[in-house]
Amino acid sequence: MEAGCDEAGRGCYAGPVFAAAVVLPPDFQHPLLNDSKQVPEEIRNELRIFIIENAIDYAVGIVHNREIDRINILKASFKAMHLAIKQLKNPPQFLLIDGHIFRKYKKIPHECIIKGDGIYASIAAASILAKTSRDQFMRELHEEYPHYNWFNNKGYGTEEHRKAIEEFGLCKYHRKSFNISPAAMKALEDEVLVEAGIKAEVVVET
Repeated sequence: MEAGCDEAGRGCYAGPVFAAAVVLPPDFQHPLLNDSKQVPEEIRNELRIFIIENAIDYAVGIVHNREIDRINILKASFKAMHLAIKQLKNPPQFLLIDGHIFRKYKKIPHECIIKGDGIYASIAAASILAKTSRDQFMRELHEEYPHYNWFNNKGYGTEEHRKAIEEFGLCKYHRKSFNISPAAMKALEDEVLVEAGIKAEVVVET
């Protein structure tokens, strides 16, 4: 029995990182199942229901932003996957992990597959559950801090989110270790402009 694992929200400015572990029956299939990033939101929500109703087992793990700041986002992603795997009713015999690196969970063998969410159904299903669970969570946080518009951007570093940070600063759900404060982003912008200017001078000289 193998479980597919994937995470969602690793690159976000705010909110937790989610991960899911899913065990599917051998005959599981759905024509629209794919990497969650390749599936429209409406279809993702339909797939979520289908996966929950048809999976042999599934679970979702969450690691919040303060823990992300404390241990770093890579370790937090591993921890979220471990939490999901731990919640499965029966320990899987093998783990299929989306990506190129993973911290071993107990003595269960695993294989890392780059872009595995577009190859293996169980990883794609985990991708859908992690993504839709996190999106729902961020919509709930939006009610508390509507000015960041997490209802739409889900905490990712969109232009509107960055502008909101410049105007309102950071809140308790932002990942402080990501250097996303207005001062840090301004310093990075200045650095990029300086670098671009140097490169432009080089081009002119040659």
